[in-house]
Amino acid sequence: MSRPLVDVSDLRIGFGRGSEQSDVVHGISFSIEEGETVAIVGESGSGKSVTARTLVGLTGDGSTVAADALRLGDHDLLSASKRAWRTIRGGEIGFVLQDALVSLDPLRTIGREIEEPLREHFSWTAERRGAEVLDLLRDVGVPEPELRRRQRPHELSGGLRQRALIASAIAARPPFLILDEATTALDVTVQAQILRLLGRFKDQGRTLLLITHDLAVVSQIADRVIVMKDGRVVETGTTDDVFTRAEHPYTRRLIAAIPSNRPRRAATVIERPASGDVGEALSPTAAVAQVSHISRTFALPTGGTLRALDDVSFDLHPGRTLGLVGESGSGKTTAGRILLGQERADDGDILVTGSRWSEVHGRERAALRQRIQAVYQDPLSSFDPRHSIDQVLTEAVRALGRHDRSARRARVRELLDHVELSTGLLERRPLQLSGGQRQRVAIARALALEPTIIVGDEPVSALDVSIQAQILDLLVRIQKETHVALLLISHDFGVVNAISDEVLVLKDGRTVEHDTVSNVFDRPQAEYTRELLAAIPRFHGTSSTISPTIESLA
Repeated sequence: MSRPLVDVSDLRIGFGRGSEQSDVVHGISFSIEEGETVAIVGESGSGKSVTARTLVGLTGDGSTVAADALRLGDHDLLSASKRAWRTIRGGEIGFVLQDALVSLDPLRTIGREIEEPLREHFSWTAERRGAEVLDLLRDVGVPEPELRRRQRPHELSGGLRQRALIASAIAARPPFLILDEATTALDVTVQAQILRLLGRFKDQGRTLLLITHDLAVVSQIADRVIVMKDGRVVETGTTDDVFTRAEHPYTRRLIAAIPSNRPRRAATVIERPASGDVGEALSPTAAVAQVSHISRTFALPTGGTLRALDDVSFDLHPGRTLGLVGESGSGKTTAGRILLGQERADDGDILVTGSRWSEVHGRERAALRQRIQAVYQDPLSSFDPRHSIDQVLTEAVRALGRHDRSARRARVRELLDHVELSTGLLERRPLQLSGGQRQRVAIARALALEPTIIVGDEPVSALDVSIQAQILDLLVRIQKETHVALLLISHDFGVVNAISDEVLVLKDGRTVEHDTVSNVFDRPQAEYTRELLAAIPRFHGTSSTISPTIESLA
């Protein structure tokens, strides 16, 4: 039998030295055949990403790597020299990370970025390298490649940056490509385009290793799945076998936690009327926020203007969730910032608990601002890293006017209990918490001010699927208990479908559809909504090549 392209046997990875060493991967073994697509799945801390980085010699400072075998083709990766790694990286292995904006050099044009591996691995003329850069940009579906090659990363959308990063990774034509959460942060239509590109790579015979927590993506493209938990492989097999006949309880929990696999929230709504005001018809309760005909235009650095919002209206009601969805640039985050009072609308009217944002100032505005709290995608950036969790929550409780120390302490513990966190975490700092724990603290801090409205801007998009499920369940429970209104801004239609009562779909700053969740997902009226829904990666119990739906949207 021929040797597999990738051979990993009893791989052990640790960090630190001596008694302080912490092992993160405990003797895992797997192989990947040439032309195969394999996915490693698992939660944060499972060891999947550090395993991928070890395959490209980037385990990190202070690491210890040992294995019975760690091979790529004829290369022994354990004994590879720095000089050998320069040949292997890019030439033998392409590596694509999740955050293209961080991975790409902000000072270099996209063309120069893609050209670098060509300089490293081929003795080509500048003219040939330039022509190859254009061909690579076309191959990964970047429009106007001549223009894009002269632009820097910040001038491109997230989808274009990710394609440029993939173009750089495949420039030297490596037979093996590793993608670490390469589609996680992308809109559904861009994700569909990247998946089609990966499908083309499969057809070309490339070998792919996907590191991801998106099981729907895995179910559509992977041939085999490796499930990792706490640095160990707990299940492996063909995608069909693992996803239809999962044996390990952890695998079954991951599958059950997929938002699209969860039952839709039972919403007490009435159906859309044939005509009239949609917001009033969707709920019999009085609105706590009314956003009426808002518009917002921004000046562009290059000249001209961008119409971010154009005549958008919606209401928020106690105990109900409005899902605000759309692609990047659709205006959904701008709408959230205007509701929060962080951005001013050029036109329109915003009423919060009966007060107009445009008419309140000073202390009155600050008091109104407390009625609306926000939970963001990355709570770490909104915490003072020097403060303990106790300090973070105590500060929020004090802002509501609670000056008695014992009352504040009791309220902090009550908030922790509300979000199902132990008081043992109070002395820790944000960096010492997991992503899910940090998001629970962010929710507790928002609740400390007893808000009427919470704006969740991609509140679970950075979390593993099982942690996502826990946070979504938490939001639903809190909403039932407090009757807070929730504006859920998200590009993840599975999340929106799971917990929303209503859905508003934005495109280029305009409302294209606004209806009950059942009508939008089951009976969409707008062609754009149908396109977005068709682009959602569906979890399948059978593995296959890219679905016809995704093919048609590339």
